Amino acid sequence: MANVLLGLEGMNTMLLTEGHIFELSAQTVSDVLIQAVAIFVLFVFLSAVLFEPVKKVLANRTEKIKNDIESAAKDKEDAAQLKAEYDKKLKSIEKEKEEILIAARKKAQKREDEIVEEANAEAARIIARANQEIELEKSKVSDDMRKEIVRVATAMAAKIIEQQIDESKQDALIEDTLKEMGGSTWLSR
Repeated sequence: MANVLLGLEGMNTMLLTEGHIFELSAQTVSDVLIQAVAIFVLFVFLSAVLFEPVKKVLANRTEKIKNDIESAAKDKEDAAQLKAEYDKKLKSIEKEKEEILIAARKKAQKREDEIVEEANAEAARIIARANQEIELEKSKVSDDMRKEIVRVATAMAAKIIEQQIDESKQDALIEDTLKEMGGSTWLSR
C-alpha cells in the first residue's frame, strides 16, 4: 500500500509542476472550458431550434399513427357491422326465396287441381254427350226396329190375306214371326 501512496504523491507533483494541470497550459484549459460552454450553448440552441420541432414532428406522427390505428379499428368494426348486416340480409333473402318458392308451389298445385277439375268436368261432359248419343242411337235403333216390325207385320198381313188362312194358322204365323224377330224384345216394349 505504501507503494500506491508513493505513486499517487508522485503524480500530484507531476500534475502541479510549473503551474499546469495535467501538464496543460492555462490557455488550453480556458479553451476547453470555452468550447464546453459553446457546446452547451449550441446544444441549448439546437434543442430550441431543432429538437423541439423534431419532437413536435414525432409527436404529430405518433398522434397520426394513433389516429390511423383508431380509424382502422373503427373501419374494422364498421366492416364487421356491414358484414353482419349483409349476412342478415342474405338470410332474409334466402327466407324470402323459400317463401316465394312455397307460394309458387302452392299456386302450381292449385292450378294443377284446377286443370284436373276442368279435365274431369270435360270428361264428364264427353261421357254425358256419349251417353246421350248412345241413347239417341238406341232410340233410333228401336225406331228402326219398330218400322221393321211394322213392315214385317204388313208383309205378314199381306201373306195372311193371300193365303186366307184360318185363325189358328194366323196365330202360329205371328208366333213364328215374333220368334224370328226376337219376341222377348217386342213383348218387353
